[in-house]
Parts: sequence; structure tokens; C-alpha cells
Amino acid sequence: MRTVVAAIIKCNTKLLVCQRRRNDSHPLRWEFPGGKVEEGESCAQALVRELREELGVTATIGEEIHRTAYKYNELQNELLLIFFWASVEDSAILQNLVFEKFEWADPTSLPGYDFLPADRELIGLLASGEIRID
Repeated sequence: MRTVVAAIIKCNTKLLVCQRRRNDSHPLRWEFPGGKVEEGESCAQALVRELREELGVTATIGEEIHRTAYKYNELQNELLLIFFWASVEDSAILQNLVFEKFEWADPTSLPGYDFLPADRELIGLLASGEIRID
């Protein structure tokens, strides 16, 4: 099983959502920023690295808020996805280094985005308010 980590970054009442590039796997699907945990990394270290590579920011990783396992047909192994609260400095400017685009979305609007299938359980929890962002 491969471990993947993702950041839930909030600004006021909105969450950062990112759209994959049109030439990536799962083109133009939405996701939370993050990526694979490399050998020898903790989940927090991997997420700090991924946010630097994807958004050009230094992040502080908070508590785990959700985890799920998902098997994509095109992948040999099941993925373990772990979602964490994360924060960046108020003065940090997010840079789009790897995405088609990113935007700040109200949690109730998340079901309207075409998210990756592995994210959908969390999307439901955030949209319903079962996981609160305040």
C-alpha cells in the first residue's frame, strides 16, 4: 500500500482546492495539494515537501483529520490517503507550480467540483459540516 498525504488549507471560511493539469493522469480533476510519502519521510515531512514543490510555500502541518484507502484501476496497489490540516503564513503568496489552477472554495460548494474519487468521502464530510473548518 502506498501512502499519500494531502493538506486541507483554510483561509477564513474557504478551503484551497487545486485542479490537475490537462496532461496529468486524471486530467482536470480537483484535489487537495499533497503527494506521495517517500521512503524515510514522515507524513508531515512529505506534506511540507509537497507543498513547497507544488505551491512554493512553507507550511505548518496540523492534526490528521481523515484517512481512507482507495484502489484506482490503473494502479497496482491500493493507496492510503491521509488528510491533515495545514497552514501557511498569512503573508505567503501561493505560487501555482504544478496545477492547471487553484482557488478558494466554500466547503458547501465542494460537491460541485469534479474531485478525484479517493477524495469524495472527505468532500462529503466537509460539505455537510461533519468536519468543521472553524
